[in-house]
Amino acid sequence: MLRPLREIFDERDYPDLLIGLDVSDDATVYRISELVAMIQTVDFFPPIVDDPYAYGAIAAANALSDIYAMGGEVVLALNVAAFPPDLPPGYLAEVIRGGSEKVKEAGGIVAGGHTVMDRVPKYGMAVTGFVHPDRVWTKGGALPGDVLLLSKPLGTGIVLTADKRRQADPAHLAAAVEQMAQLNRGAAQALRAVAHGIHAVTDVTGFSLLGHAHEMVEASGVCFRFEMARLPFVDGAAEYAEKGLYCSGTARNEAYYGPHVHFGPHLDDRIARLLFGSESSGGLLAAVDRGCLPELEAALQEVGQAYWVVGEVRDGEGIEVI
Repeated sequence: MLRPLREIFDERDYPDLLIGLDVSDDATVYRISELVAMIQTVDFFPPIVDDPYAYGAIAAANALSDIYAMGGEVVLALNVAAFPPDLPPGYLAEVIRGGSEKVKEAGGIVAGGHTVMDRVPKYGMAVTGFVHPDRVWTKGGALPGDVLLLSKPLGTGIVLTADKRRQADPAHLAAAVEQMAQLNRGAAQALRAVAHGIHAVTDVTGFSLLGHAHEMVEASGVCFRFEMARLPFVDGAAEYAEKGLYCSGTARNEAYYGPHVHFGPHLDDRIARLLFGSESSGGLLAAVDRGCLPELEAALQEVGQAYWVVGEVRDGEGIEVI
């Protein structure tokens, strides 16, 4: 699908394009000056919750997350929306209000956008951020001996699936929605405080923890080892896994990334399968120099950011879950 782009553009002719097609990552990065690089990304999806305000907030937080995964701060956002013509105008207004308030929380501004008519509602944002050209984070760069840090619990996808099937505890859904609407700004700010020890970063979204981790190990030429006992899950995730209420993306992620993952023989298959579940607006996954961990933990605590040390980087390839 992307072959025409490669045939039209030779990235060697664009030396200021720091991250593009040749180095696939969470967003594209273009150098403007010696001190400023522009990060650009776009993301949108259909409603994942019934409440329009929450839907807008989650979609916005998810789109903004790519800026934080690259080490930047949000500056500007444009709405990207598609809605049926017979949808009540108040619904769209609430969706946009939810998204706009997230951008304001991020320190940016929504300056316009584009909306078309479509049978299935869709909403998201095209986002611009700034970062110093020498301080861009990428998926590559993880080194053996690094620790793996995660900033949000897993399992939102299965909670949303349980809700669609009218089997979710309202308290579980409310907690998952609150987490998905949380910006990754605090986590990124803490990571920037110890930038010298941050070797690789991504955000965990639709491709699951293991899918995005695979992208990191492939770009870095290393092996990730996760400890199942250390991995955090949202309330209700394990319960719904026992019932087999996996989200639709789980099977696709498992089929594609499963061959690169080795699970320990003692693990519960139903719980382990949660690691292939799609995450909506998940947290940051970072490979951090072990010696910088105390400094990073202090920075995370200072901004009130939850975190979990979930594994380590090793020599080798692929992913191990023990």
